[in-house]
Amino acid sequence: MDAIIILRDGMVPVDAKFPMENFRKYISADNDDDKKRARKTFVSDVKKQVDEIAEKYIRTDEGTFSFSLMYIPAENIYYETIIRDEELGGERSLLNYALAKNVIPVSPNSFYAYLQAIALGLKGMRIEEHAREMLGHLDRLKGDFGKFREDFEVLGTHLKNARNKYDEAGNRLGRFEDRLDDVGALGQGERPQIKES
Repeated sequence: MDAIIILRDGMVPVDAKFPMENFRKYISADNDDDKKRARKTFVSDVKKQVDEIAEKYIRTDEGTFSFSLMYIPAENIYYETIIRDEELGGERSLLNYALAKNVIPVSPNSFYAYLQAIALGLKGMRIEEHAREMLGHLDRLKGDFGKFREDFEVLGTHLKNARNKYDEAGNRLGRFEDRLDDVGALGQGERPQIKES
């Protein structure tokens, strides 16, 4: 590994080794047969490099992300290796091969863009994670509020019942007091008054 980018959520391995010698042979080949042979050797070298990056540097158990960047040292090489190969090779292209192994080829110009995309993606994941946490807290608060409302309604019912009992007891106490007055009047020789209740 040539570099590792340490982010808050993990590490991004970056490999900058590249089979330049066979690339030069491929580019400078004089005839079609030599060019085909050199390209085959070059493609094989790039695939070996991709395999090595995937096996050696993607170590999620050691804190790396589940992908690695393969730095291609020049735009023209990136073009010949990835862009032009994609046009020629289809599903068997070097790009598809690398991506299947979670190795992302980057050029000098696209390297920074990929890092920005990774950083923005991680920021989005953190926002989403915080939003999930907040929704969890809101759900718990909603449950707590529901329990509080139930307790409040029970308390209101108890207070209402207590008020009704208080009023009943007050009425009975008034009637009892009237009877006591009547009994006291009998003891003094007065005729009791009959009150309708």
